[in-house]
Amino acid sequence: MSYFTELAHQYIDGEWRAGSGSWDIIDFNPYNGEKLASITVATVGEVDQAYRAAERAQRAWAATNPYARRLVFERALRLVEDREEEITEAIIAELGGTRTKAAFELHLAKEFLREAMQLALRPEGRLVPSPVDGKENRVYRLPVGVVSVISPFNFPFLLSIKSVAPALALGNAVVLKPHQNTPIVGGGLVAKVFEDAGLPAGLLNVVVTDIAEIGDALIEHPVPKVISFTGSDKVGRHVATVAAAHFKRVVLELGGNSALIVLDDADLDYAVDAAVFSRFVHQGQVCMAANRVLVDRSVEREFTEKFVAKVETLKVGDPADPETHIGPLINSSQTEAIATLVEQTVDAGATALVRGRTEGNLMAPTVLTGLPADSPVLGQEIFGPVVVVVPFDGDEEAVRIANDTPYGLSGAVHTADVERGVRIAQRIESGMVHINDSTVHDEPIVAFGGEKHSGLGRLNGDSMVEAFTTQKWISIQHGRSRFPF
Repeated sequence: MSYFTELAHQYIDGEWRAGSGSWDIIDFNPYNGEKLASITVATVGEVDQAYRAAERAQRAWAATNPYARRLVFERALRLVEDREEEITEAIIAELGGTRTKAAFELHLAKEFLREAMQLALRPEGRLVPSPVDGKENRVYRLPVGVVSVISPFNFPFLLSIKSVAPALALGNAVVLKPHQNTPIVGGGLVAKVFEDAGLPAGLLNVVVTDIAEIGDALIEHPVPKVISFTGSDKVGRHVATVAAAHFKRVVLELGGNSALIVLDDADLDYAVDAAVFSRFVHQGQVCMAANRVLVDRSVEREFTEKFVAKVETLKVGDPADPETHIGPLINSSQTEAIATLVEQTVDAGATALVRGRTEGNLMAPTVLTGLPADSPVLGQEIFGPVVVVVPFDGDEEAVRIANDTPYGLSGAVHTADVERGVRIAQRIESGMVHINDSTVHDEPIVAFGGEKHSGLGRLNGDSMVEAFTTQKWISIQHGRSRFPF
């Protein structure tokens, strides 16, 4: 099937249909500029229809035996496995992901579908003791009802499934809004997989639209009880503010400015490999990417020489070519913004050890060093193939520099002394730190999330149960209570 023809629609209450907005979202291939699809945006009315369909369908779904719910995810997993090559081609075309990146995304998507099978059976009630004679306290885990999922452009298939599948497995219904740059891979394709897997109509709805058309209707609507958002901290702040005003729970997975720390006793060749992957996977368009590589001054020269040599071997070009390491950025606005940032940073005194050229949305890697301590680049997220190498003197300074950012998502420490690495990791203000590995990791049963401006709440494993269910206390008085009046 042609995903970009057949899935370029809204998906509401089990029906594929055109939106009724006054303009279209045009879906382009970021590498060659080819028009992939045109989708008329959903209106506020269609957002309401999606939420009402979800609300109607959810009650019966919540009452469905969880073993029966689990079967949907088993079939969805088989469908993804059967269609892996077609989905890979869609990832390459719509978001400029390389084949290596597509394989990484699909591997994790399948793992999260496997975890969703288990989540269907995970919620457990509790019997809680009471100080009152004859009283029985039961605490139930119940679905929240309807969940709104807003997914990003960088890993759209994975990050849609990562929230959609657990929310459904736990008995909820979902309204999904994919990013405008990836409406098929992040939206229509997800709906198609679950439709073909036998998910009842109305439980998953996809609305392709924009704030310019619907304003805050997706968040303000009275039906959804939880908003799961993945994206920038700027938009996340707005989502949280609007949601709080309407007493909605939020799970926010936001940006990062991760540091990969290379200590004086590190295996430098291995650290170079980890750092190159941590920064340049998917063109650096990864929230966990290592924006900053911090290197002990005693090994700075040797590490930097090896790091630069490795970076210069990376092939930039057509993401469909299996030999390509770095494909295009998602759009021209992103490319221009990163190019301007590099130019300004060099003009302000930074040294470019590698200065990548830009052609269309292709941007070759840039390695910067020698930045002033007050350079704004050191504190911000760089969503592109640009890395900053920063020397430090001793562990204390490494921790200070790593924490000198408003973000706190991931990080890594390379050292021959694992416990030394753990001691440093414990002091880094981030949700995740990896010893002797890359900064880019996600596993279905380990709590995933950030500190500071990198988000609120956690996903994965038991955190999914916390995110997408609520607790209800029902007490039973055996015998008669005594009342004071």
